[in-house]
Amino acid sequence: MWVVQGLNSYLGLAFNDLGIYPREWWSLPGVVLWPFLHGGIAHLLMNSLALLMLGFFVALRGGGVFYKASLLIVVLGGLGVWMIGRPAYHIGASGLAFGYFGFLVAVAFYEKRASSLLVAGLVLFYYSGMIFGVLPQNSFISWEGHLFGMMAGIFAARLLARRSPPSRTLLL
Repeated sequence: MWVVQGLNSYLGLAFNDLGIYPREWWSLPGVVLWPFLHGGIAHLLMNSLALLMLGFFVALRGGGVFYKASLLIVVLGGLGVWMIGRPAYHIGASGLAFGYFGFLVAVAFYEKRASSLLVAGLVLFYYSGMIFGVLPQNSFISWEGHLFGMMAGIFAARLLARRSPPSRTLLL
């Protein structure tokens, strides 16, 4: 993201036209590219800390889970924005960060393991304010990206949660 931003800044943000422009067929590649494009260094800085922290906790679940969850969040979140978003370019990695947030909280719900619940508790303590980011607040912020990223993260958690073996109870 930082390399892309460096090139994009050098070229006058020319790459941002590769973001998601809802319901336009020519912008479908933006469904994969949107987290790599930012409106400037400040935009990327704001996303980087959340990506590093939340992404770290997702990565603790293993490389395979991290890559699968990231891909699901980017693609499904991007498709949600493409189908329902406002007519504007949607760019930035905040949808991915919101997806990691949704993933970490939801996976604790699905697994009910102490380690998952501990991580979800930490995530909620430090990042609970993200919940309000899925609501329309500023006209220049893609709350749709936040919303669909979080929804995609919850869906990814459902698919990727570790399944506990069924308990053996004796019914009489």
